[in-house]
Amino acid sequence: MIKQKIDREQLTAARAQKIYPGIQSPLTGTDPDFDNTFHRFMLGEVQQHGHLLTDQQKAMLAIATLTATQKFNFLSIQVEGALNAGTTPVQIKEALYQIAPYVGFPNVVEALGITNKVFQQKGIKLPLENQSTVDETTRLAKGIAVQTQIFGEHIPKMRAAAPENLKHIQDYLSAFCFGDTHTRNTLNLQDREMLTMCAIAALGGCEPQLKAHIQGNINVGNTKNLLIEAITQCLPYIGFPRTLNALGCISQVLPDKQ
Repeated sequence: MIKQKIDREQLTAARAQKIYPGIQSPLTGTDPDFDNTFHRFMLGEVQQHGHLLTDQQKAMLAIATLTATQKFNFLSIQVEGALNAGTTPVQIKEALYQIAPYVGFPNVVEALGITNKVFQQKGIKLPLENQSTVDETTRLAKGIAVQTQIFGEHIPKMRAAAPENLKHIQDYLSAFCFGDTHTRNTLNLQDREMLTMCAIAALGGCEPQLKAHIQGNINVGNTKNLLIEAITQCLPYIGFPRTLNALGCISQVLPDKQ
């Protein structure tokens, strides 16, 4: 137990120096015991776990999860930490754009405002280069194509079978979620599906959609172990109940080791 304590303290200090140098926690002067508990768990344990995710991926997951749960008071620290971890400004922006269809525009607009302030403080020129690959004439067709690539050949049949009064929702889904968003440059489909899955897990109460995107992750090449690592990184921000629900969904969709 003594060794574990020393390791956690050392790992926490090293991680803080690497990702959050010079960033002072607002709790050190008022709640030092909680501050130690929180950071030793997040930095000394959770962020040390696994070997399948890069620091850049972990940073994007933190940003996406905080935005989904509207924990904006932590976001500027994570954006700065993401830059320190080597995440590019475009990657950070694309992580936020990616989750907009799932968490709603207001959350992402709020997050972009905070992110832009950090970028401006760091001398990053805005706007960044446009990453869109579609236009008004191609967004629906390209959306259906990538949607089918992620979820399978039943997508065209599902769209055709939709009731007449819901066909507009299917078009919105294909054109916006997948045409406007999933086809963008910089992030690959594996990262986009991973971010989407974690944002949906953070929302809670969306288990049918969560299970669909768990399978979508597998379809684009992510593994079960990578998904478990990704959800683990969300734990400090979404708590144990939503984390355990998400892990339960992974086990239901992928009962065997994958």
